[in-house]
Amino acid sequence: MMGPVKKRKKQEKKHDENGSSASGSSSQKEGPLDWWDEFSKIMNSGLGQSPSKGLDSFQSVFKISRKTFEYICSLVKEDMMAKSANFIFTNGKPMSLHDQVAVALRRLGSGDSLVTVGDSFRLSHSTVSQVTWRFVESMEERGLKHLHWPSTELEMNEIKSRFEKVRGLPNCCGVVDVTHITMCLPATEPSSKVWLDNEKNHSMVLQAIVDPNMRFRDIVTGWPGKMKDWLVFESSNFHKLCDRGERLNGKALQLSAGSEIREYIIGDSGYPLLPYLIVPYEGKELPEPRSDFNRRHFATRMVAQRALVRLKEMWKIIEGSMWRPDKHRLPRIILVCCLLHNIVIDMEDDVQDELSLSYNHDSGYHQLICGTTSDVKGVSLREKLSLYLTQRLPT
Repeated sequence: MMGPVKKRKKQEKKHDENGSSASGSSSQKEGPLDWWDEFSKIMNSGLGQSPSKGLDSFQSVFKISRKTFEYICSLVKEDMMAKSANFIFTNGKPMSLHDQVAVALRRLGSGDSLVTVGDSFRLSHSTVSQVTWRFVESMEERGLKHLHWPSTELEMNEIKSRFEKVRGLPNCCGVVDVTHITMCLPATEPSSKVWLDNEKNHSMVLQAIVDPNMRFRDIVTGWPGKMKDWLVFESSNFHKLCDRGERLNGKALQLSAGSEIREYIIGDSGYPLLPYLIVPYEGKELPEPRSDFNRRHFATRMVAQRALVRLKEMWKIIEGSMWRPDKHRLPRIILVCCLLHNIVIDMEDDVQDELSLSYNHDSGYHQLICGTTSDVKGVSLREKLSLYLTQRLPT
């Protein structure tokens, strides 16, 4: 897998939310102040609004800070500007790097159609499509370092510590959950039935393993929405690595004399109980240690639900129904949205905190129960955790 993300310290000019530079000169053609002033004028004219009433706040348009925007530009600059595509606005003005990244982020963030985005920026819809896809291709390669499984003991220990602070679960390394990316496919589409899920929607699944900061650490996508959660997990490389002892293979934690637990992740009842995947106890009238465990388990799982809600709220291209998406390109778009989600977190961008968060990332979908036979080692690990959390382990 990929190595840890190394934060590079760069000297940056401070910008206000409209992109104004505290020390920059307005005479610099590609300077932040000049670029945003010109670009917002294009947007306002495309929307038929006067500048005083238009979308004149950078953060209100892109939902990220200028610092994060500039970092994303730096990631894709080489690829976006390498080939001379001669992208131009309808007034004949060539598109700069900032223009191209802004258009791609607007397309991914708003979820609006190519025509709508094109009209708002005074661009042809084909230009919006080409610019966005060039951005996606570049981010797939340049941004991949922002989505990786922890590669050092120090990094993993920090994750475990943060999870334990949520509701006390020790040695927990992640939360797994699944969401559906809905598509709008006509019945005449040859593969239409393949993508029809149990709720009569055409969809593709995204499985994510999330850390306590809502960062995606491992994702799987591309499978039809009707595929059960546990089958998606069983088909994943993560599952194969765990079975081979190459993942969740860190230090066991001593709970008491003669009782220790391995590293594990948690998930809902849509998953099987495995030696390294802990799900809730089933049943309604459970004894107190088990019901207490389920409450703690549920509260800890919320981090994954919040992460998937934020992903869809920030990058609305995967929130609503995508019209006739290319099924080969959609997984790549989902991946890039996950990378952007992580970049916002890695950049400590506080703009995302202004988003309203619900806990329902999969509206209209019902919880499916896995119901497979529980693994003996998984049963033992869950019981140890339950007794430990209620202080009933033998000393």
